[in-house]
This record gives sequence, structure tokens and C-alpha cells, in this order.
Amino acid sequence: MKALIVGAGIGGLTAALACHQRGIDCEIYEQSDEVSELGVGINILPNAIRELSGLGLLDQLDQVGVRTYELFYLNRRGQEVWYELRGTDAGLDVPQFSIHRGHLQGVLYRAVRERLGDGAVRTGRRLVRFDEQAGRVAAVFADRSGREETRAEGDVLIGADGIRSAVRATLNPDEGDPLWNGVVLWRGTRDWPVFLTGRTMLLAGGMAGKVIIYPIGPGATPATRLTNWAVMARPERRTDRWLGDWSRVGNWAELRPIVETFHVGQVDLLAMVGEAPVFYEYPLCDRDPLSRWTHGRITLLGDAAHPMYPVGSNGGTQAIIDGRRLADLLAEHGAEAGLAAYDAERVPVTTAIVQANRSGGPEGVIDAVDKLAPDGFDDIETVLPYAERERIVRGYAKTAGFAAPAGASAAGQRDEKELPSTPGTPATPACSAGPSTAGPRALDARVR
Repeated sequence: MKALIVGAGIGGLTAALACHQRGIDCEIYEQSDEVSELGVGINILPNAIRELSGLGLLDQLDQVGVRTYELFYLNRRGQEVWYELRGTDAGLDVPQFSIHRGHLQGVLYRAVRERLGDGAVRTGRRLVRFDEQAGRVAAVFADRSGREETRAEGDVLIGADGIRSAVRATLNPDEGDPLWNGVVLWRGTRDWPVFLTGRTMLLAGGMAGKVIIYPIGPGATPATRLTNWAVMARPERRTDRWLGDWSRVGNWAELRPIVETFHVGQVDLLAMVGEAPVFYEYPLCDRDPLSRWTHGRITLLGDAAHPMYPVGSNGGTQAIIDGRRLADLLAEHGAEAGLAAYDAERVPVTTAIVQANRSGGPEGVIDAVDKLAPDGFDDIETVLPYAERERIVRGYAKTAGFAAPAGASAAGQRDEKELPSTPGTPATPACSAGPSTAGPRALDARVR
């Protein structure tokens, strides 16, 4: 069997590695002139890391990413709404990784070239058209000049070409543009002093506006980490300028009033964002779920199949799982039956996640608390009891397939009374960016 994969992103490269492992030949076609390590930070959940570990990539991930230790959900005032351990520290057999998207793509790309050969990824090739005849799929690609110069044939065609997928548009010609909900996401990375454990993820606010901060790799010095930050909010004036450019440089004067509404004591947010050399802004978009991805011997994968809001760390995670399951099912059932089984298994799962993300995902726990106590609280238990908070967070984890085993970790409940504030104190990392058995530093108190 031979698969033609359109797109050399996280999902397409994972699919290629998984197909190769299952004895399926692959050719990958990428419209960019080169596979560059671009982007900002993402989180890859344990259910996807398990698949990458099965592809023999765990050591490479440890070299460039951070094994996430803990996650805090906070309100805008920095008060703790929910706390939990993550990955192996939560009792799972594999970690969660916080990582630069480009570095993850680089790990996958190098593995593809090593295992499938340097010519496996054909760059500078834009899909022009495809058709299926007599149990084969033929695709035509053009170079940068628009000249149709490459024709390829295979048993299946996999569209892994992102939210503006040419494969999806051909299969669903009346769908139109991605759906923007009016929210904008500003994102950047920078070298920043270690805070808390050096493997901590902070999320403050909810779907109406939030800040996310977490380390994603080694820093320039032992006392720093490459750190990702993101701010999500609905601008006062809605314009469609964001839809025209998916890599627009952000404007600090426009973002500053939004940042000033958050008070996250663990980092100096104004300095982190305001002194960033450059950052970017994106529209928060997804698409309505499709009832099916597969048409004959043609199917979709990753953002081409199920673009979703960046909530709950599921975009890259689900693309990786798509690639693994697609390869497994093709190897087990053959081309047509394998694609049908892939559709039957993956479409319902990802549809549920897309819909859950629209309502806030696990971060909806912050919205629920904020609705009841918009001015903050003295005791979270009197606002929203632990059982209700757990239902929101754990319900999403179960839907997305990464729930920790029952009783494996203390989540949400502790005796401490106040989150520590680290600005102005020396950075003293308790663990490296890679694997570690070290727990958190001794913390002064935390608000429950």
C-alpha cells in the first residue's frame, strides 16, 4: 500500500512515521519551500505522547521540551480555582509535554528523513487537483511558479493540510471560510526566569479572556526557560482584519489594556508581554464538524479534519492520534475498509472535543466560578464545591481521552492558603527541562 500525504505538519509527519512503522509506503507533499521550525508553544497530552513514544521519539522530545508537572487554573485576580498534577506525576505511564510547536515538528521531520529517506518530503508542492479511478488516487502538484510539474499516484490520499485545507475544500466545496467567534489570540515566546517548579502551567481567566503561561524548553541560562505566553480576549471593536493574515505582528499599545486586567502574581505579566521583541495575533477560529472525512480513498487528518479552539491542549494531540490510528487501521483492514474504520472511530471523538472546546472545555471551571464570584472569593468551596469543579474538569479529560486513573493524584484540594508570588525573588529551578523526579519547590501557601 502507498499513501500520499498532503501537508508536512505535526499530523502529516506523524502519519508518515506510523505508516512506515506498519509497512505502508508514504510520500509527503508540502506547499512551503522548506519545513521550518516556526510557531509558538503547544501542549501535547499523554494520550498522544504515548503514540510518539511508540514511535521511539521520547528521548528526542526530552531534549527540546518540558515534561509538564502541574497545572493551575486561576481567576483574573490570580486566585486558585483548580490545581492538578499532570502526566507521569499524575500517575500516568507517559508524560505531558509543553513544547515549541516548531521544535516538535522538527523532531518529527528529522525522524521522517532518517527512516523514510531524504526524498520522502517533497517541499514547494501545492496541491492542484486529485481524482480517484480504479482503486487508485492520482494527485497533481504545482511548484511556486504555478506550473503543474508533479503527478503522484497512491492507494490513499490523506489531507493533512491545515484549517484551510485544499483537500477538505475540494470534498466540501460549499463550506466557505473558517468560523471566527470574534476573539483574538496574541501569542509569543521568550527567555524568562524560572517560576515555581520550572515545569508549571498557569492559566488565568476563561473564554471571555484569559492568559496562559508555561515553559516549553531549555533557556539561555540554567535560571531561565524558553517560555510561552498567550493572551486571549474579544477586542472592543470587531474588525475582519485578523481573518486576512494568520501571522500578523501584534501591537503592544492595543494589547496592554487587556493585559492590565489580569493579576497573575507568579510572573510579571506586563514585563513578559510588553518587553517581548515580537509577538503575533491570530483569530480564534474553528469549523463546524463534518459528518464524515472519508470519500472513497481520500480522507482528512488533524486541523484539516477537525480544527478546534486552542482549549484543553487538544489540537496537536488529536492530530497525532489521528495519524497513529489511521496507519493502524489501514494496515489492519486495507485501504477502503481501513479508511471507513478510521472515520467511524475518529469522527465522533473529535466532534465531541470541538463542541466541548466551544463551551470552554476544562477551562469552563473558571467561567463557572467567575460567574458566581466576579469580584473574587475568600473560600472557593463556598462558591463552587470541589465535586462540581471536578465534574467540569474531569468530564473534559474523559471526553478527550487523557483522564488520569482514579485516585492517582491529589487534584484541586490542598490545605495551603495562598499562591506564591515569585517576581523579585531569585530563580531557583528544582528540575531540568527534561525528565525529573523532583517535585515542586517549597511554596508559601496557595489559595484553594
